Formats: sequence, structure tokens, C-alpha cells
Amino acid sequence: MYNLLQKALFQLDGELSHNLTMTGLKYTQHNLLAGLYRQNVAAKPVNVLGMQFPNPVGLAAGLDKNGECIDAFAAMGFGYIEIGTVTPKPQAGNDKPRLFRLPDAQAIINRMGFNNKGVDYLVEQVKSAEYKGILGINIGKNKTTEEQHALDDYLICLRKVYDHASYVTVNISSPNTPGLRNLQYGEALDNLLAGLKAEQQLLSDKFGKYVPILVKIAPDLTDIEIEGVAASLTKASIDGVIATNTTLARDKVAGLRYANEAGGLSGSVLTEQSQYVLSKLATVLDGSMPIIGVGGIDSADTAQQRLDAGASLIQVYSALIYQGPELVQNIIDSL
Repeated sequence: MYNLLQKALFQLDGELSHNLTMTGLKYTQHNLLAGLYRQNVAAKPVNVLGMQFPNPVGLAAGLDKNGECIDAFAAMGFGYIEIGTVTPKPQAGNDKPRLFRLPDAQAIINRMGFNNKGVDYLVEQVKSAEYKGILGINIGKNKTTEEQHALDDYLICLRKVYDHASYVTVNISSPNTPGLRNLQYGEALDNLLAGLKAEQQLLSDKFGKYVPILVKIAPDLTDIEIEGVAASLTKASIDGVIATNTTLARDKVAGLRYANEAGGLSGSVLTEQSQYVLSKLATVLDGSMPIIGVGGIDSADTAQQRLDAGASLIQVYSALIYQGPELVQNIIDSL
């Protein structure tokens, strides 16, 4: 069924097919048509971040930016779901076209630019969802917010999502918002993390619960930069790290149609790069905080390799587009 649907959708523009898919999921998730993608997966519980995850396979942020299809993805058997990236104010994102498929490489290039309907809209979607499982909410800054005021945007989002999230991810690694990746380094990172941790304590007291904060990093970091990020995360007592976001590298897709489009590259071509960053990070952190592995996880084997390298949990996105919900079932069955 998915193969037929995919063939039809792949005849359309990448973003149009994405929007049609999300609309379909939104309007089928609460009726019998959800049976088309519902999967009964085996229980493979794992305890991470003070929570018991039904299984370690999660949906990566970026697919359900506005939290409109939470129940649909829950039906597919994900052990947890991460929605967003969401910003304080709604924003249209970058100019179109901004999403490109590279099927010969099982890859995707996007320069969406945090297009979303804003944090207030996302919170309302979360409140109306039937899903009661583990939900991560990924937060970012608006494009028009100056880099030196980035913390303000993250704090706005953190305050609004805190009571509705199982954990919150701070996205400082998307390549599609100017200046965002600068927040991954040195004093800028230390100041951002310090501000977020201070607010986390205030919110923990206010709501009577502790919601972990994770940071999502890029795959394009050098070894020295990975060590620097790890030091900052440790110093700030951040609860976990997600490795990795999309890459700016193009060596694995050179010569393919769309390979020279600007944006972040994801999919199977990211497997080796993301695996390396996670392995390096795991060595440096030495078990001091959990790592969620994402980037190029396209099979049971690549999933297991990420777990063996030090990930406590994994996430999928691009491979889900190419393989469908069966990917989730296949990974879980193999663990």
C-alpha cells in the first residue's frame, strides 16, 4: 500500500506531497482509516531521562512541525514522538521551492526555515491530541530575532510548552536559519544554556515536575568542536543531547539532481557522518548524559549500530519517507 502511495506522491513537488501526506494523516488519525497505517509493535521498554519509553524508536522533529498529526504517528508504533521545531511567532519560512528529494541516494535536501504556525497553535494541538505517551517538543528562534536576543525566543517557547512536554529539545543546529548554528559555540552556547537551565528550575517549581532539556547538534562539527559542545553541555547540567541534525556536506550526493541546492541534507547519505559524531560525543561524555541518535538511520542494522555506539534512543525521519511505517516495525522487531 505504501509503495503505491509513494509512487504517486513522488510524481509531485516535494513540499506538496509532504503537505498532502500530513493532511491525510490529520484527517484520518481519529477514524477507521487510521487502520491503514496502524501497527502493533512489540514492547521493548527502555528507561531514559527518568521515563520509561515503550520502545527506543522515535519520530524526529521536523515532520510534524505543528503537532497536528500526533495521534497518527502514535498509531504507527513510535515509542515517542518529537514535534516542532516551533518558534514564538508563526513564520512562513524560506522561499519556495525549499524541499528536494534525491531518490537515487535515499536523501532529502530542505531549507524550510522553521516554517510553523507558532507555539500557541502547537500547544493547542497537543492539548487536543489523544496521545498520552512521551512527547518531545523542539523549540527554536524566529528568523527576525537577532542572534544576541535568541535566548528570549527560546525562553518564550520553553515557558509555553513546559507543562505539555515530556522533554524539550533546543534546536541550535538547523542550517536554514541565519546565525542559528553560531549558538553551538563557546560563550554564546554557555549563556544560552545557563538561561534555559535557570528557567527550567523556575518552571519545575511552578508546575511541580521536572521536564528534561536536550540540545540538538549538527553533524558538521569538528572533533574539537564536539569536545567544546560536550564541555558546555556538561557544565550546564543539560539533561541530554540529540545527534545529529542535517548536514551541509554534499560529497555523498555529488552529481545528482538537486545536489547543489542550498539547505540541510538528510537520509541514508548521512549515516556515516552522524554515526561518527555520535561515537565521538559518547566517548567524550562518557555516560554523563543520554544521547539520542538520529541521521541516516534507515534499517535495523543502522539503528543497532547507533545504539551500540552509545545512543540510548534513536529517531527516524527521511527513511520513513522512503520506506513508510514498516520501517518502525522492522527496527523494533530486530532489537
